[in-house]
Amino acid sequence: MSRITPNREQFEQLALAPDEGPVVMLNLLKFKAAAADGSGSGADAYRRYGKAAVEMVEERGGKVLWAGRGDQILIGDPGEDWDQIVLVEYPSRRAFIEMVTTPEYTDAHEHREQGLERTVLVACSPSLDRLGGS
Repeated sequence: MSRITPNREQFEQLALAPDEGPVVMLNLLKFKAAAADGSGSGADAYRRYGKAAVEMVEERGGKVLWAGRGDQILIGDPGEDWDQIVLVEYPSRRAFIEMVTTPEYTDAHEHREQGLERTVLVACSPSLDRLGGS
């Protein structure tokens, strides 16, 4: 089973990374067929988490940039498909870290754990060099 939360080393690396502006978190999400606590589907459990998380993100000056369904794998392992992809922008890594270390987030995160089979979370920094350019 894959991890749903970062391990200590991953979290420390995020905290020590340069924090020079916005960070976009790329979320790849695969839902459980049924929530682990029996409260509906994995997607239902994740929606409960998402409702609370979006409020916390917006309170810190962040926003959901894009959310959509993963339709098909064109390059990569088709067995590693994703049900949903979400891009969330935070004003800084510090804002993200402050959010995920609150008791309110811990409470909401329980629904995330109940709903996700697996996930990948990638912190992305804006880049001035565009594709094919300098």
